[in-house]
Amino acid sequence: MTPLKKRLLDIISNFRDKKLVIVGDSIADRFTYGSISRVSREAPVFILRHEQTETVPGGAANSAVNLASLGAQVSLVSVVGNDQAGSELRTKLDGLGVDTGSLLTAENLQTTTKVRILAGHAHSNRQQVIRIDYEDFPITDRDVRARLLSELKRRTSNASAVIVSDYNYGVVADAEVEFLRTVRKSVPVLADSRFRLTSLTGLTAATPNEDELEQIIKEPIGSLEHLEASATKLKKQLQYHALLVTRGPRGMMLLEQDAPPLHIEAVGSAQPVDVTGAGDTVIATFALALASGASFSEAARLANYAGGIVVMKRGTASVTCSELEHSIVNSEN
Repeated sequence: MTPLKKRLLDIISNFRDKKLVIVGDSIADRFTYGSISRVSREAPVFILRHEQTETVPGGAANSAVNLASLGAQVSLVSVVGNDQAGSELRTKLDGLGVDTGSLLTAENLQTTTKVRILAGHAHSNRQQVIRIDYEDFPITDRDVRARLLSELKRRTSNASAVIVSDYNYGVVADAEVEFLRTVRKSVPVLADSRFRLTSLTGLTAATPNEDELEQIIKEPIGSLEHLEASATKLKKQLQYHALLVTRGPRGMMLLEQDAPPLHIEAVGSAQPVDVTGAGDTVIATFALALASGASFSEAARLANYAGGIVVMKRGTASVTCSELEHSIVNSEN
């Protein structure tokens, strides 16, 4: 076994009981499975015979589950509605070891829910055919906003790292970002933002994927040199210590201060089963590794292994320490 692999295994052994906080948008990922029974007489569409419906944590809640699965003590600062999806989400999180004491319930808010319909013939794998999103307006209730900031301050007082999981549904506002800039002076604050990363300046690091980077620079990335130059410019703009760009089957690229770009090859199959929630797994592992004493490059490599594992699972999934250790020991990378 190489010295690097031994080092990565040592870092994993320090995962247990690290205290992390996640603030962001929790999503109820609902998967409805059905078998194709016949074609409708009313329209040229398939009729599905319902088999099962499962609700699992998504968004910030999925990052929290990944941390708990890796042995960390994790507190989720977020908001759900007073509805069935919110209740199911809270129950799932409690059962998976996530501290939901700072998961607020807002009476006038609908829990963000993404319903995926998966269909197939009786003895075939189910494939996603459509997704239906139930979304609400940004959180404007002053009491809810004040409670969110209060819970964030309380939870971060003894945290080893903080994750911002922003899906643009309103949990993370200017007040939270301003406060987290002060938190960064003592512990790592990592950002994962789908649409507004450029407004989350002054934190520690972020994990955008290549598509998100292209959206920020408003042009396609045509070469490795273009990727490096664009990411370097973004890192400087954000005033971050590091930027980890995920590239799907092409692995990852890490930028950090006073070091050349580090390109990390993808681990595992080049044909993923399902990439749903993979970014949540990556940032959870990246943050937990940093909280456990890893360098940025070591944390990026561990996140790469974790991403390679989770994309081979169907639906919104998480990774365990034993899976991570097995992947490292048996990988050729």
